[in-house]
Amino acid sequence: MHRRRFIALVGAAITAARTLRAQQKATPVIGWLNSGGSSALASAVAAFRQGLGETGYVEGQNVAIEYRWAEGHYDRLPALAADLVGRKVEVIAAGSTTAIQAAKSATSMIPIVFFGGGDPVRNGLVASLARPGGNLTGISVMASELMPKRFELLSELFPQTRLVALLVNPNNPIAERIMQDVKEAAYVKGMQLQILKAGDDSEINAAFATLVQLHAGGLVVGADAAFDNRREELVALAARHAIPAIYFAREFVAAGGLISYGASLTGTWRQVGIYAGKILKGAKPADLPVQQPTRFELVVNLKTAKALGLTVPPSILARADEVIE
Repeated sequence: MHRRRFIALVGAAITAARTLRAQQKATPVIGWLNSGGSSALASAVAAFRQGLGETGYVEGQNVAIEYRWAEGHYDRLPALAADLVGRKVEVIAAGSTTAIQAAKSATSMIPIVFFGGGDPVRNGLVASLARPGGNLTGISVMASELMPKRFELLSELFPQTRLVALLVNPNNPIAERIMQDVKEAAYVKGMQLQILKAGDDSEINAAFATLVQLHAGGLVVGADAAFDNRREELVALAARHAIPAIYFAREFVAAGGLISYGASLTGTWRQVGIYAGKILKGAKPADLPVQQPTRFELVVNLKTAKALGLTVPPSILARADEVIE
């Protein structure tokens, strides 16, 4: 009798263990690959989770997320991407052009949903926006394509300024394109452009010292994940040296920056989460068209303008989507 009960208990334990393993195996895993850091992109993670939730997936309940952050060091991305592929994640959510390219190089089988990518067709990520064709799809935020517009806004803010600087990260694969686009915008406006290259903290500090020496009237901060990762530092340096600067995301202005123009970070990452959830449910990246923002945010910080002794033109205030006072 005792022997039969023992065998029954052992059998039940084995069955329970197999069921638990099956449940654990059934839990899908998303790989998160980003060029930036977790602290600077906390709102992006929250928006991504929101998008996932809208498709029925909740982290820690029926989906797991493996986070990999390059912290602004682009050379780490290939190894981080390879690690996620080795862990056999079901889908990779990649943020920034460098992270997307690292993920693309690491796998042609695992679906990749991207945030960024510049012009994904021009950059060879997808065959077309409507029909991506491979294992990649996502949201193109046009961060670099909007660089000339940011230059124009800065020149509108300071119409008497003849010299403006551009801060660009030379480690960014689209740095040359950013520089060329802003050069053309400066030429059209008949203004001088000083290009400052910086990829780490010491180079960024040196760039701001050069700005002061040049008596530059303003600064355009190039769209770059490494700069986003140093958001607080860049805003603080601009304030310390009294340099009016325009940024590529409202988060810089919320942190004390002067002005920004670009797509909504949270709104875009929410859509990336929705796409990731759809893929987990069986959708193929090739059938999900690459989306582009239809609306861009112009955000102005009047408190910062006052500290710089600047008066923001009514033409800009009238078009602003958000004014921080």
